[in-house]
Amino acid sequence: MNLSSLTRWLPFLAWPRPDRRLLKGEFWAGMTVGLLLVPQGVAYAALAGMPLVTGIYASLIPALVAVLFSSSTRLGVGPTALTSLLIGAALTGLAEPGSAQWVALAAWMALLSGLLQLVMGLARFGWLLNLITSPVLSGFTQAAALLILGSQLRSLTGLRATDWGALWSTPSPGLFDLTAAAFGLGSLALLLLARRWRPHFPTAIVVVGAAGAASWALDYADAGGAVVGALPSGLPALYWPGALPWSSFSALVMPVLVVTLVSFLETASSAKVESQRSGAQWDENQDLIGQGLGKISSGLCGSFATSASFSRSAINLYAGAKSGWATLFAIALVLLVLLWLTPALYHVPQSVLAAVVVTAVTSLIRPAVLTRLWRVSHVEAVIGGVTFALTLATAPRMYWGVLAGLLMNLSHFLYLRLHPRIIEAGLHPDGSMRDRHLWQLPPLAPRLLALRMDAALDFASANALERRVTEHLAAHPQVLHLCLLAQSINRIDVTGVETFAQLLALMQSRGGTLHLSGLKLPVEQVLRQAGLLAPCAGLAMYRTDAEALQALQQLPQSGLEPGPMARV
Repeated sequence: MNLSSLTRWLPFLAWPRPDRRLLKGEFWAGMTVGLLLVPQGVAYAALAGMPLVTGIYASLIPALVAVLFSSSTRLGVGPTALTSLLIGAALTGLAEPGSAQWVALAAWMALLSGLLQLVMGLARFGWLLNLITSPVLSGFTQAAALLILGSQLRSLTGLRATDWGALWSTPSPGLFDLTAAAFGLGSLALLLLARRWRPHFPTAIVVVGAAGAASWALDYADAGGAVVGALPSGLPALYWPGALPWSSFSALVMPVLVVTLVSFLETASSAKVESQRSGAQWDENQDLIGQGLGKISSGLCGSFATSASFSRSAINLYAGAKSGWATLFAIALVLLVLLWLTPALYHVPQSVLAAVVVTAVTSLIRPAVLTRLWRVSHVEAVIGGVTFALTLATAPRMYWGVLAGLLMNLSHFLYLRLHPRIIEAGLHPDGSMRDRHLWQLPPLAPRLLALRMDAALDFASANALERRVTEHLAAHPQVLHLCLLAQSINRIDVTGVETFAQLLALMQSRGGTLHLSGLKLPVEQVLRQAGLLAPCAGLAMYRTDAEALQALQQLPQSGLEPGPMARV
């Protein structure tokens, strides 16, 4: 096996050979991301309903596996807000958050999602991701961000009641832990200010550390305050979640599909930015393999599904990362924390973790997105709006919003394919062929119907073309010439061939002529193989529209004098 084939399956072999200058830059980039990984990992584990230490587990081995086997080596892989929210929402009602059963189901979600991504990557099915359009993704992301904010408000503000109803029925300051609220809201304010003035500084770890020190000094944990608590030290052990009952599997199918889709779309948004900066082509299939293996390794560590974080990836790029070596340094820092520094997280208030999550997702809320969509396309704006509304309405089963948006988008696409743009062409004063009814142009020639269809001649569009021709001929019995301006027809299938044969037979039965202009080679080859382009009465072909126009304008005012066959 040569080196190029080997690096295709083992992309890390193509990393630049390390030297002192490279490693120095990669070290500082890795430290910057690593300092952000730890607090976010713990916070996102809480969002997913998992034991907090699993957020650190998900930032260690899965990140290592993903960077070794992905083509995009500068992505910040680990827990993310959207994926964590989807996991927490999917498992609600199936188990108690943080319980052994909850952990087992979350691990199965990581294993199934990773296996699906791995198979898609090996089968080169990365193109399937193009089915999710920007309006669907935007609508889902906006709704998910609001749901994340709503899920964190209770911890952020220190609300002691189990729901907000108690606050509305009997409002009282006693319902709040004011110390927790001070920690949470103060941390949120610092994080938002730092994001505005120092967006690429790892403020999260500084705020978390300072809050933990203040909490220890105030004996907040001993006073009954909600803190992170004791986290186990050491590497994660190999974990197998046990057999998955059929009832649980059926309940996880849709969430696994959505996690697979959303997590890789997060990866795609980051990977495209990296490929644009590096000038290299993005290999989505290899990234599917890398991300899939990362999820599988996360499940086998007893953790939850990972993804590529757009914010951490952006920080990694901004910090000057050149390769996967930066990610290795970030992982080394996480390993250091996991082995020796987890006791330092004991006193960190949980309201501070909520502030970390809220800060991360506020960047996802962009109300102007739907307004911009409306200006571009009313239909796609409606699709985005319906996706947004259904995601909110069906929470915690948020996958119905994505599914509805996907079906609406595919239906819109199919409608456009079934209703192609077909115009009757006329000669514009600038010499171009345009819609003669829109521009109020005269016919190209007497007793002629000249059509241009901006679509492939296939099963979706063939009926529309046939109907347009037959309706016009029925309304104008004097028409003896049909000209198809075929330069916009790139493909033809069996249904298109049959429709072409019917149009040719129709014109011949009327004693008329079917004129073909600018027929492209792939279409011509199919029609010749079908025996429909043999020289015969009633068929004329022209290489260009100019040649066709010259011949058509010489047609007599009455009667029929078919021109000779012209070579395409």
